[in-house]
Amino acid sequence: MTAAMRSLLTLLLLAVLGCEQPPAATRPGPKPQSLPTTQMKIGDRIYTLEIADEEQERQTGLMHRDSMPADHGMIFVFPAEQQLSFWMRNTRIPLDILYLDRSGTIVSMHRMEPFDLRSTPSARPAKYAIELNAGQVAVNGVKRGDTLNIPLAARDAKAP
Repeated sequence: MTAAMRSLLTLLLLAVLGCEQPPAATRPGPKPQSLPTTQMKIGDRIYTLEIADEEQERQTGLMHRDSMPADHGMIFVFPAEQQLSFWMRNTRIPLDILYLDRSGTIVSMHRMEPFDLRSTPSARPAKYAIELNAGQVAVNGVKRGDTLNIPLAARDAKAP
């Protein structure tokens, strides 16, 4: 093989390697949604919660985010109490989830790990789900059976 052919092959190889796609987990996803927010006291702390009260907003949730401030989260508002179940598809950050009934009583809470496709169900029918950064439930000392005051802005889902 001549020196010119080696140089050409080297350039071709570098061009091919330069065109490789990054792994799916590191490729940027869609831009996180922009939702209205409300303030909510959980335990002894005040959180800024994004309100996901439409079907598409609830389906997208906190997907494609690399981080979230410690005092932020998302409240999912459903039209009626029902058995709820969440998973972590395309969700990059570990989360705590609180399921609450229509009166704001915590019916169950769980920790969810990034990209976990297993279903995390509520123990009983719930109207609300609140996602916070993992560890925030322990920091606040809230437990199953506690009642939280649902802010007026998040009390009712928009009509379907």
